[in-house]
Parts: sequence; structure tokens; C-alpha cells
Amino acid sequence: MAHADSLEHDHYHPPGLQHQFEDMKQQEESVAIGMWMFLVQEIMFFGGLFTVYLVFRSKFPMAFAAGSNHLDAFWGGLNTLVLIVSSLTMALTVFYAQKGNRNMQVILILLTMLFGTVFLGVKVVEYTDKYNHGLVPVTGWNKKIKAGDHSKNESFALPFETRAFASEAAGAEEHKLNPRGEFQIAAKDMDLPKMAEKGGYLTESERVGYYSNGQLDPAKFRDKVLIFFWIYFVMTGLHALHMIIGLGLMTWLAWKAWTRTFSHDYYAPVEMSGLYWHFVDIVWIFLFPLLYLLGRHFMH
Repeated sequence: MAHADSLEHDHYHPPGLQHQFEDMKQQEESVAIGMWMFLVQEIMFFGGLFTVYLVFRSKFPMAFAAGSNHLDAFWGGLNTLVLIVSSLTMALTVFYAQKGNRNMQVILILLTMLFGTVFLGVKVVEYTDKYNHGLVPVTGWNKKIKAGDHSKNESFALPFETRAFASEAAGAEEHKLNPRGEFQIAAKDMDLPKMAEKGGYLTESERVGYYSNGQLDPAKFRDKVLIFFWIYFVMTGLHALHMIIGLGLMTWLAWKAWTRTFSHDYYAPVEMSGLYWHFVDIVWIFLFPLLYLLGRHFMH
């Protein structure tokens, strides 16, 4: 009887069970531990970037406020809503994978991919706007406007524009010369350190970092705003890269779901992919207020 039980055990092989594991429970525990270890190192990775942001923000709050006022809170808010909904569709994907419902899995994975694509599309719109307005912190990577070039420096915008400096769009700033494609700031940005100085709440780092011979130095202030945009592009760019990887993962999941790979006995890949997707969404939940919202009240 023992021999018969052994043969029966060897014959039965649960779907999705890899040969190095004794049973599905052991496999699921190993996969979960591995995924959480990966997410912990991702948290450490982004945590370092957030630390850099907080250090420089505490030193130069007015420069960071100026940079924040050049970001469009509408697009950032739209992307936040898009990712929250995508987290819902991803969670429902896991639910229907557990139920073994193939059609709903595929539909929800495709919806999740659609929301991820919308997010990336909005980032393209935002990055294009920064390129057109000379806000990319690398010389030569901005739109080059030479003398005699009267073409309009346009960027995609809705009928209502939410950026603080939208009223300047049709003014002199629009035709500002930039033959080398250098990083530039608006003249109105200089109002922030002046307001702070008048109110007596400049930080010690700002008193040193913005001034030369007791006078507010536009070039030094510009350099501090440039730090903000370096952090903005690094953090949002790496986040977008994670989103692209997530879309690749969703493409693989959609194929596997369509071929009925997942069932109520085997759905760990869907669950682990969901954890990754939720992590990417949570990172954006922190990026949105820190980059887009803090400091906007100064310009109102």
C-alpha cells in the first residue's frame, strides 16, 4: 500500500508546480518571499531618491516651489486617478484568476494595460511641454529658438490651463531666445525668493545659495531650480521605466491567461505581478504631492 501511495503521489502533478518544490504551498511561500525581497530592494532604491529630494527641498524650498509651479497639476492628478483605477483592475484580475474565469482575467489585464498606456501618454505630453519651455536640465536637450525664429513655442494644453504661469504663454516668455537649448526659468520665478526675503523666512542655505554680494543672483537661483528638475526627471523617468516593465509583464500575463494557464489551484504569477503593479502605483502616490503640489500656494 505504501508503494501504491508513492506511485500515486508521483503520478499526480498539480498544474504549475515546478520540479524543485514538494507541493504548491511550498512553491507559493517561496515565490511570495522572493517577490517581497525584490520589493524591499525597490523600496530602498526609491527611498534613496526620496531622501535626496527631501534634503534639497529642505535647503532650497523657494527654488523647489518655483520648479513645482512649472508642473501641471491637472496632468499629475489625472495620472494619479488613472493609476488608482488600474490598481482596482489589477486586484480584480487576481480575484478572477483565483476563480478560474479566463475571460474576465483577460479583459481586466487589457484594461490595466490600457490605463498604464494612458499614464505613459500623459508623461509624453508633460515631457514635451518641458522640452518646449526649456525646462530639461541638460544643455542641448531643450527646444532651440534662434534669433529671427518667430514660430510659436507651443505645447499641448487643454482649454483650461492649470499651470501657474499659463498666462505668460502668449507673452514675451513664449519667444525667449534659446539658441543652444539651455535650461531656462521664467522671470516671474524670481518673485519667490524676494517674497521669502521680505517675509524673513529664507533658510540659511538659501541666503548663501541665492545671493552674490548681498544681491539676489538669478543665475544662482536658476541653478537651484535646475536641481529640482534633475530630481523630477530622474524620479518620474525611473517610475515610467517601471511602468513599461509592468506593461511587458501584463502582456505575458494576458497570453498565459488566454491559454488557460491560471486556475483556482495556480494563480501565483498573477498575484505576484499584481504586487509589482501596486508598488509602482504607490510610488506615484508619493511622487504626485511632493513634485506637483508642494509650494504651489506661494504663487497664489
